[in-house]
Amino acid sequence: MVKQKYNKRQVGAQYEKTAGEYLVSCGYEILEYNFRCRMGEIDIIARDGEYLVFCEVKYRRGGAMGHPLEAVGPRKQQVISRCALWYLATRHLAGALCRFDVVGIEDEEIILIKNAFEYAGR
Repeated sequence: MVKQKYNKRQVGAQYEKTAGEYLVSCGYEILEYNFRCRMGEIDIIARDGEYLVFCEVKYRRGGAMGHPLEAVGPRKQQVISRCALWYLATRHLAGALCRFDVVGIEDEEIILIKNAFEYAGR
């Protein structure tokens, strides 16, 4: 029996889709997955009511590597913030109401933290 190997990108894409489905069930409208620019990447861009939401997805299996929400530290927040600013500028969305959410997936549990952090672009 040959065990199929998955690379991190494939696994990440799978959990981003799971997170996207969860967000839709919470009333979000998914606008884009994996927005990339020269600053970095944002996993999901969505609309939640009047807010444009930049969402980071983190997955962990078991607790050995810590809780998934702990993985969105200051450096990652800075990357996401800069990408969000780039997105807003290139889409001509200056003045849009925005927030940064984090979806943590640990085993089968999904946790959504709305407004998880403030803009940290500096």
